[in-house]
Amino acid sequence: MPRFFVSPQNIKNENIIVSGEDAKHIKTVLRMREGESLTVCDGCGMDYECSINSFVDKEILLDIVSKSNSVSEPETKITLFQGLPKADKMELIIQKCVELGIDEIVPVYTERCIVKLDKKDKEAKKIERWQKISESAAKQSGRGKIPTIKPVINFKEAVEISKNFDGAIIPYENEKDRGIREFVKDFHGKTVAMFIGPEGGFSTDEINLSVEKGVLPVTLGKRILRTETAGLSALSILLYELG
Repeated sequence: MPRFFVSPQNIKNENIIVSGEDAKHIKTVLRMREGESLTVCDGCGMDYECSINSFVDKEILLDIVSKSNSVSEPETKITLFQGLPKADKMELIIQKCVELGIDEIVPVYTERCIVKLDKKDKEAKKIERWQKISESAAKQSGRGKIPTIKPVINFKEAVEISKNFDGAIIPYENEKDRGIREFVKDFHGKTVAMFIGPEGGFSTDEINLSVEKGVLPVTLGKRILRTETAGLSALSILLYELG
């Protein structure tokens, strides 16, 4: 069944209004008609099963048939603090992490980042594009929310923010003993911060700072993974171990 997202403000009593590109897609691409069914999400974890009531100008009026909590959202909310990679790797990371179940993504400047978004307008355009990729991946994978892509921050700011989470991990090639399974065994919270370095990994100073702030180094195995592989692997393992 087709699936779309709307703002909670577009949900009124027993009806939902769909507008913009989604309305155009429903009408001209899917060629749906009055009485046909589709699923709408409010972006906050609630799903609405609807039927098309009518087409009015550039909007579509839907009747709510039923509503329920989305079953596709993980109970534990995981935030990825991703060291900025070069080229289009960030787009791949966002797309796949959203499909897997990430809650939000925070791009991070680290010592070994090659990419620099020097101008605010350039950064804003990047964030806007990344957010659209997140939305598209959320629709495709049946998510109950669209994960937010936050503004870029530096590493020091990121580890400070991580103190607000119930737990935080940082995959590190020199960690030999603690894996994600060991972290999960001692974890009893609802939010996790996960740090992934850029192509060159994290510096020793960054690892030391993260440990000082309570972030736990973990191993992902005996092989060195690319930045776009490390995050997907760590997220998959974490979600699996959390059940």
